[in-house]
Amino acid sequence: MNASQLNAVFDADLVRRYDGPGPRYTSYPTAVQFHEGFGVVEYDVAARASNALDPKPLSLYIHVPFCESPCFYCGCNKVITRDHGRSRFYLEHLFLEIERQGKLYDRTRQVDQLHFGGGTPTFLNDDEMYELFEVMRKHFSLKDDADREYSIEIDPRTVDPARLKRLQTLGFNRFSLGVQDFDTQVQEAVNRIQSEEETLNLIGHARRIGIESISVDLIYGLPRQSLASFRSTLEKVIEARPDRIAAYSYAHLPHLFKAQRQIKTADLVSPEYKLGLLGLTVETLTEAGYVYIGMDHFALPTDELVKAQQAGTLQRNFQGYSTRAECDLIALGVSSISKVGDTYAQNAKTLPEYYRLIESGNLAIKKGVALQPDDRLRRNVIQALMCATRLEFDAIEAEHRIDFEQYFAPELTALAALERDGLVIREQRSIVITARGRLLMRNVAMLFDAHLRRSSEATALPRFSRVV
Repeated sequence: MNASQLNAVFDADLVRRYDGPGPRYTSYPTAVQFHEGFGVVEYDVAARASNALDPKPLSLYIHVPFCESPCFYCGCNKVITRDHGRSRFYLEHLFLEIERQGKLYDRTRQVDQLHFGGGTPTFLNDDEMYELFEVMRKHFSLKDDADREYSIEIDPRTVDPARLKRLQTLGFNRFSLGVQDFDTQVQEAVNRIQSEEETLNLIGHARRIGIESISVDLIYGLPRQSLASFRSTLEKVIEARPDRIAAYSYAHLPHLFKAQRQIKTADLVSPEYKLGLLGLTVETLTEAGYVYIGMDHFALPTDELVKAQQAGTLQRNFQGYSTRAECDLIALGVSSISKVGDTYAQNAKTLPEYYRLIESGNLAIKKGVALQPDDRLRRNVIQALMCATRLEFDAIEAEHRIDFEQYFAPELTALAALERDGLVIREQRSIVITARGRLLMRNVAMLFDAHLRRSSEATALPRFSRVV
């Protein structure tokens, strides 16, 4: 599969018909199925078992929840404060968690991936960043070679070129910058005033100092957004030529996210207009040479995401698409989610509970799930659809020792409707998501989600964002 075969075709009528709520499949089962019957004991068993036989390299995720001011669109787990003294108390607990997690894993297992997310990771000052790296190096085997993928999410309003260089010296070789939209009216509506000059200058400086990968986050469907203004933002970002662009759909869920209640209803764009923004985004980025990876992600043809998709090694995890499918993911900090072996484990979602669990002398794990054989099977099916856009029956049968067509007979019957609508092509021993179906791959994956079909989960759908 070459880069040109990976791109999507925007079909407004098709998207309009299928644009309902659904999981993003950063995990399967999704977080809706996590439960308190899975806790520290179960995670400890899974972690120690992962050291046996052929242990995988590690991926670390560090969650820094603090932000100085709220961005009204944001649905992340965050704490709004201008008191930078709060980070010291948080780090003291995070250091204990890192120490306790480190004891579970063999030091021969190197950390191939490291990602700082938030919140605003650069809420931490340079001394705190340095100390955090020292603690991580003490308890995990961090890498210094070029093969590592060590990334950090950056708010350009909090980082100047000098600090960017210090972050590089610390070990980060990949930066992700939040932009969302350069239009001042949109920025005022979402309470994120950020000049395009400081952002574009920072991208240029990152290039000059040799940063390996630069990613930019955009959002379509924001209040006051117009086709003309967002086209201008897209063109300016394209001119800066970041390696990756994530163009997220704004999900207006004020019943779930308090900050979104600050957005004026009159400023919201209509669902029909939002579809136009999506079409503009797909067409503009693909015409500029970016490859559509899936979901919200675009990348240059030379980027590792594209290469991983072509090689069949792309995966989805809680940071979105990732190239290192072989890693066990250890997540640290409030609300973060680990994936170790065939388990998922989530830390406490609030700071008071996170602090209480760490102070009790334990890990901060609050809930999770251990996958059953059917979960593992369906996870592989959904990963293939979401990452490769192609599902080979023979590969699934060989790994799970099933007859695919017999096991998934109800799903294949339901698939016929999607085939008639042009989302998929059913070949003799495979399912292929078409160019028109790629924007709706979540709909295809949902057919194979056993948990969604259960009546007890019928109320779960409103908790998910719309598929586009």
